[in-house]
Amino acid sequence: MKTADLADGLVVGAVGSTALNILTYLDMVLRARPASRTPEESAGKLADTVHLDLGPSDQAASRRSGLGALMGYGAGLAAAVGFAALARGRRQPFLRAAVLLGGGAMTLADGSLALLGVTDPRTWRRADWVTDLVPHLAYGLAAAATWNRLRPSGPHRR
Repeated sequence: MKTADLADGLVVGAVGSTALNILTYLDMVLRARPASRTPEESAGKLADTVHLDLGPSDQAASRRSGLGALMGYGAGLAAAVGFAALARGRRQPFLRAAVLLGGGAMTLADGSLALLGVTDPRTWRRADWVTDLVPHLAYGLAAAATWNRLRPSGPHRR
């Protein structure tokens, strides 16, 4: 993978993650729903798994909150870098790119939650899936648009 493609993958992941977070926070505002506790729970489970002491109770809660958010950004960046490796620097049909990017980010996020035992997507209700799907769709659309915008069209490639 070229360095430029890696850098563009990171940019694409950052844009997608921003879109995902905006939709998530907008949903919280519109439906007056609380923030999900799954990022913090994931961070706590991961810290326990690697025997990482997060400190006294009050500090540990803050660290879990921060680590949970960072893990989300990490998944968003990793999904886009993975896509960049698969795309090998080329523009992609928009809808294919959006599905691959959004689906990749959703798979990484939900897969890690399941692997850590924080939640079991097999038990989710339809509303749970919609709440998870819509922000990941926004991630995919924003990330795909950014990827293709960063890719020169025609014969003038980098």
